[in-house]
Amino acid sequence: MRGPFTPLKRLLLASIVCVLGAAALVYVIDPLQLFRPSRLAFYSDDTRVQNAGLIRSQSFDTVFMGTSLAIHFRQSEIDRVLGVHSLKLAMTGSNSRQQSFVLEQAIDRGARRVIWEMDDFIFVDAADIESDPYLSVDLYRKTAKGIASYLFSAAMAKEALFTLLRSTPLLGEPLTRATPYLPVKFALSDVDDIYALPRNFDVARDYNASKARASFAYITAPSRSRFLGEGYGYDAMVRHFEQDAVGLITRHPDVTFDIYLPPYSILQFVAMRDASPETLKIVMDLTAVIAQRLTQLPNVRLHDFRAIKAVTHDLANYGDVIHHSPVVDAKVLRWLASGQYRVDPSKPLASLDELKAQVQAYRVPQP
Repeated sequence: MRGPFTPLKRLLLASIVCVLGAAALVYVIDPLQLFRPSRLAFYSDDTRVQNAGLIRSQSFDTVFMGTSLAIHFRQSEIDRVLGVHSLKLAMTGSNSRQQSFVLEQAIDRGARRVIWEMDDFIFVDAADIESDPYLSVDLYRKTAKGIASYLFSAAMAKEALFTLLRSTPLLGEPLTRATPYLPVKFALSDVDDIYALPRNFDVARDYNASKARASFAYITAPSRSRFLGEGYGYDAMVRHFEQDAVGLITRHPDVTFDIYLPPYSILQFVAMRDASPETLKIVMDLTAVIAQRLTQLPNVRLHDFRAIKAVTHDLANYGDVIHHSPVVDAKVLRWLASGQYRVDPSKPLASLDELKAQVQAYRVPQP
């Protein structure tokens, strides 16, 4: 009677062996470097996952956090200009819950300075970090659930196999050339290249006044202007600011926080002024709270870059109404190093008042 079940048992046994073999491959190669630094390391632009490994495998004294407005900075430039040993953890589209959680992990691993690009949209209401579908807290915490999800992931097994093959002398060069066309995530050989623009990137092609004006026309069109205020709610945003930003900062009084408000183009605020004035009021009121609260915390230096007219009114610096070019990235690092635009704790609303005046006076150039 046992004969007919033999093929099934063999199939089951073979499946178990394959699954355990794949898990062993992930553990040994460790593409995320979750268990140990690796000489075979390759990196991914999937920052919500990659950051869990970077925090475990890299050495650093400073972390750089932000959204897509901070994603293209290179660690080497941050280190050179600011004289630090940095780890870039910026995540596109991230909210304050995600950022605060990831920063807490990095601080626990030894970061003594945080450079934090803080824009208003990160404080919109979103899922609690424990139930966030886009960021695995168990992976960062290395719980049994997180480790199991990593070791028994078919996607990670594929990445581990690719890493192994790419590291062999015979296949390394052809696989490196083919990488852009292959369905793999861990393809970058240098941590400095994570979500960084190529060094030969054509800045003028992707950042120019025509793109900025086109973006302004798009977001202020009557059929789309309602989206300018999507997710903006003053009470919820203040609550998340207090919980995620102020809470993190006050829990770590020995860590220095350099927080900066990024240089949006003037068109971002003018779009709100013309098409969604209630949203503009929320942003300005929230900024007032941020400025007044952060300038009173002894371990915070707040920098406001939003009223630097020479940059924010020059639309050639932008790819849309928000995202600035690598040329401005370099300026941001110099401003942070010099402290030129640090908010004076005795006059926390001065730069905000200047921004308000600029927004009120600005007239959109006609094409």
